[in-house]
Amino acid sequence: MTLPPGPGHTGPAQPSDATGDFHQRVIDDAAAAVRGLSVSLGERLGLYRVLAESGPLTPGELSARAGIAPRYAEEWLHAQLSAGYVERHPSSDKYTLPAAHASVLAQPEAPTYAAGFFTALKALYATEDLLVDAYRSGEGVGWAEHDPALDTGMGSFFQPTYQHRLLTDWIPALREVSDKLADGGTAADVGCGVGHTTRLIARAFPEARVYGFDYSEEAIALARQLADDEGLGDRVVFETASADDYPGTGYDLVAFFNCLHDMGDPVAAAQHVHKSLDPDGTWMLVESNVSPADIHTHTPAARMFMALSAVMCLPVALAQRGPHALGNHSGERAFRAIAEEAGFTRWRRATETPVNAVYEVRP
Repeated sequence: MTLPPGPGHTGPAQPSDATGDFHQRVIDDAAAAVRGLSVSLGERLGLYRVLAESGPLTPGELSARAGIAPRYAEEWLHAQLSAGYVERHPSSDKYTLPAAHASVLAQPEAPTYAAGFFTALKALYATEDLLVDAYRSGEGVGWAEHDPALDTGMGSFFQPTYQHRLLTDWIPALREVSDKLADGGTAADVGCGVGHTTRLIARAFPEARVYGFDYSEEAIALARQLADDEGLGDRVVFETASADDYPGTGYDLVAFFNCLHDMGDPVAAAQHVHKSLDPDGTWMLVESNVSPADIHTHTPAARMFMALSAVMCLPVALAQRGPHALGNHSGERAFRAIAEEAGFTRWRRATETPVNAVYEVRP
């Protein structure tokens, strides 16, 4: 038997409006975290591309065209519909990927393409236990401790910007670099990963000698394969090396793409760049266009970079046990101080995007 509440009983305390709003925001973040896996599935299985090229489609039609089980096609479409990624036509039970969404989810060649990032999630989530231990001990989690999906996923995330900006905006913004490379100069892409940017430079400047260096043997192996597949194997050289000991001197251009902040000793890396450059050479330093002040801005780019720094960038730097662990939002002041400590005397913000800042650094 249920008894009525006694005198003075007011029942469970009700959350304040602020608590309720924050609770809903966290639930929304939880939904986004889970939705990310569905986006990765959509990317890996080609579901977004099928919808973009053949839609509107029923779940059965998507199943047949994409080669997945019908029941999964229906459930995946429901998840995309609830997220607002696709639209449904009630009269026909057909689903459409809007054109404005296709350039973000289905077209890797588009500058706004972002679906590739989500394929890195399995690598990041798989190291959670290592991160728990690292947070307690103060040690790090090295890049090589992650699944290779981290290389390909992060590469896919940055590649569209590189594809559309590197040759048309970033390199032309650097004084005399385009002319030097066109005349047979030398370029080193340090921390090249799987070599997207290295191959872009090699294709654009067929007379140049282009080298890609990365300490990940897995990334270098894939970079070589991709270069061979594109017919660039005789025009670009990939070698396993770290940022403070890669071979060669007299480079006209040394490029670091979103990697200096991952290094345990960025000053040593900058010093090696200084030694490896031609006296009139250029260090192109590309970094995230955020700073410590952006912790409070809550922009999408700032929120993403802060989160990535806590689970990927900072642990990678700490794993190298160097004197610095920058994190990805250290900002221009910190990077310039590192360059000056390494002996560079000229610093210029050459150009920028909402995500990246491109610095021209010279001896």
